[in-house]
Formats: sequence, structure tokens, C-alpha cells
Amino acid sequence: MQNKLYDIIKKYKKIVVARHIGVDPDAMCSQLAIREMIKITFPSKEVYAVGSGTNKFKLIGELDKEPSDFKDALLIVTDTPDSKRVDISSLDEFSYIIKIDHHPFIEKFANLEIIDDKKSSACEIIMELLENSKFKCNKEIAEYLYMGLVSDSNRFLFNSCTYKTFYIAARYIKKYKLDIESLYSRLYLRPISEVRLKGYIEDNLTITPNNLAYIKITDELLKKYNCDSASPGNMINDLNYIENVLVWATITEDIKNNVIRISIRSRGPVINEVAQKHGGGGHKMASGVKVKSFDLALDVMKDLDELLKEYNKKNKSVVE
Repeated sequence: MQNKLYDIIKKYKKIVVARHIGVDPDAMCSQLAIREMIKITFPSKEVYAVGSGTNKFKLIGELDKEPSDFKDALLIVTDTPDSKRVDISSLDEFSYIIKIDHHPFIEKFANLEIIDDKKSSACEIIMELLENSKFKCNKEIAEYLYMGLVSDSNRFLFNSCTYKTFYIAARYIKKYKLDIESLYSRLYLRPISEVRLKGYIEDNLTITPNNLAYIKITDELLKKYNCDSASPGNMINDLNYIENVLVWATITEDIKNNVIRISIRSRGPVINEVAQKHGGGGHKMASGVKVKSFDLALDVMKDLDELLKEYNKKNKSVVE
């Protein structure tokens, strides 16, 4: 696979690297790593990492302005299972599309699809692709990949991490002499505005009798706390350790894209089927949905609450 990827990239002068809307560190780090990987391997190529950024990840790296046209260009999409979630103005003009993703399969939209839903992150897939390949790598690229892996695995806490995840992380740490402390600072330092928003979220969670926790964040609240619409969803893992809460969600108004974004996490019930029912998707324990109104978002919460109700009944019967 490494050789095929190399041969395809070698053919194109202009290459655009995109990822999903509502950027997170794995998406951003994987596209920045690919951009730099191509640049140092093929210095004469034009390579752009594009998409809407967020103030939260300004310490990770800088994105590029989207080029004016995609004629005769190659598109590489990372960390995105379906075409509607690609953060780019158009997919139609590209000569060839490559997808590199670790989500369960939803839709084939690329000419070459590299998918491994057993991996912790898109960055872990790229780390493996880089090893024993013709592509060059350096410390900057290794830093991007390590940060993306760490973030999407929630610092190696999720079951998506296997012994292979730890092995490849250790190899990169050793080979590129990574300063882990500085990388964690780049990932997790946040402005005081987001700290205050996090306090609001924790103080205003709705918790149902079936122990579903969720929070509704309006555009008015985002403006009050001077945060963007990506911020609440990127705080979702901060709610991971609330006693008795097995499923939790953030519901965020995104005025710019005229949608309501729902990020969902679980420590037990499989949630991606509920997400798929409402037009979303994702992993069994980490999913997302976009809907058009807060009323539709509450319909998703009702289904999650019903899922929890059934899950709690089954779990109780097993214990008894």
C-alpha cells in the first residue's frame, strides 16, 4: 500500500489535503503531517492543507488558504468516512481522490480508500504507512502524528489502543526524540474563555433518570464566552468520568454552517446506530450527528435515553 500511495502522489503537481468539518486534533494533525511528508519528499510540488481552523488548536500548526481551482489536482482526505463531511468547497473537480480513515465504512467516495477501523486514529494509520516506505519523515511530522494519536485515543485510555498502538508510539518517541511534555502543552493548553465555557457546561448539564448527560450550547452562549462552534464538541472527553453517566453529548449551534452539531460519547452502550438513524455516524463509543434544529437534536437525545433505558435493564438483569 505504501508503494501505491507513493506512486499516485508522485504523479501530481498540485495536491490538496483535507479532512472533516468541525476539526479535531487527529484530523488536523494527520493532514498537516501528510502536507509536510509530501513537501520534504517532493519539494517541487504544491501542497495545501485546507479547512476551517479553530482557535483551540492554534498551537498545533497552521493551515493553508484553499487554492482557487482544483484542475488536474490530487485530493487526499483524512479522518473522514463520508463525502458530505469533507471540509472543502468541492470534490468534483479533482482528478483523483485518496481517503485515509479509521472510522467504520459509510461511503465510498475516493478512488483509493485506505481504511482501518481497528486503529486508534488516522494518525496511527499514517505512522504505519510511513514506516518502511519511500516517503521521508522528520521530527515535525512525527510530532504531528504523535499528537493526533494521543488526542483521538484520549491519551491511550480508549480500547481502540492495542499493543501495536503503544509499539508504534514508542518507536516514534525513540527515533525522533519527541519532547512529550511540550506536545501535551500544544494539545491541551486552552484560553481562559474555553475554561469558563467548560465551567458553564459542567454546571448546566441535563442528566436524565436513565443517566444520559447532555448540554445545549447556543450561538449566543458561544459569543458570550468568545468561543467557536468547535469548542464544545472538542471538550466532550472532559465529561468522561461522571459517576453513573454512561452516555453524554454536547449539542452546539453552528450559525456559520446552519446546523446543530451533536458530539456523543459512551462507556458502554453502542451509540453509532442511533447516530446513523439521524443521519450521522462514527465509532461504537464515539459518534456525531448534524441536524437542522434543537428540536431534532432533542429527538436524538430521546433515542439515546431509550437506548440507555434498555441497556440499564439488561445490565441489571445480568447482575441479578
